[in-house]
Amino acid sequence: REREREISMKRGAPEGEGDGGGPAETKRAATDDGSEEGTGGRRRLKFAVVCSSNQNRSMEAHLKLSQRGFDVQSYGTGSHVKLPGPAADKPNVYEFGKTSYDEMYKQLMEQDARLYTQNGILNMLDRNRRIKKLPERFQECGKQFDIVITCENRVFDQVLQGLEDTGNETMEPVHVCNVEIKDNHDCATIGALDICQLATAIEKLDDVDSGIDDLLEEFEGKGKPILHTVAYY
Repeated sequence: REREREISMKRGAPEGEGDGGGPAETKRAATDDGSEEGTGGRRRLKFAVVCSSNQNRSMEAHLKLSQRGFDVQSYGTGSHVKLPGPAADKPNVYEFGKTSYDEMYKQLMEQDARLYTQNGILNMLDRNRRIKKLPERFQECGKQFDIVITCENRVFDQVLQGLEDTGNETMEPVHVCNVEIKDNHDCATIGALDICQLATAIEKLDDVDSGIDDLLEEFEGKGKPILHTVAYY
């Protein structure tokens, strides 16, 4: 079964650009299945945030959600990891799961420290290497999540295609939402706060499957369209 809805969500107030710090540490009890326990003894929902290259938008959301105590991972869906290069037609291209953020940072620092400092790439990579080791591709992660939040309509479609390609083996439902975010540093910061607002509201639901429609209706008319559908593992 598949449901899709455009809803609107109020934009959060901007924070400063990614602060470069790692995710806040939180203490949570583990449940019998190894997942972490939230307030009231309920299992924490497992979130994934996904953009194209697992560099800017998904990593800023990963940071903000981690700092708020969410169980979250981040991914990309592109065929390669791409970062701006010295010219529009000369991007820096890497393979998912092979080159670490730290290695990218050092390579670009050596290549042109001034350029990549001015355009914010080194600051972004410094933040990323404090969060996790390297970019990961959603279609290859082999993990299951309760909620997947994408940052672009095209990425939303790629996530759904990736889930369909697994063959619906377990038929476990996953709610996939898209919060459209432009791929620049300022919009990534604001978009991450939008995602935090959405994730907080979802996690407060007693039953996500039965309550998410009413929740999404409450967000309608507040300024930001969101796509939603239910897919299956």
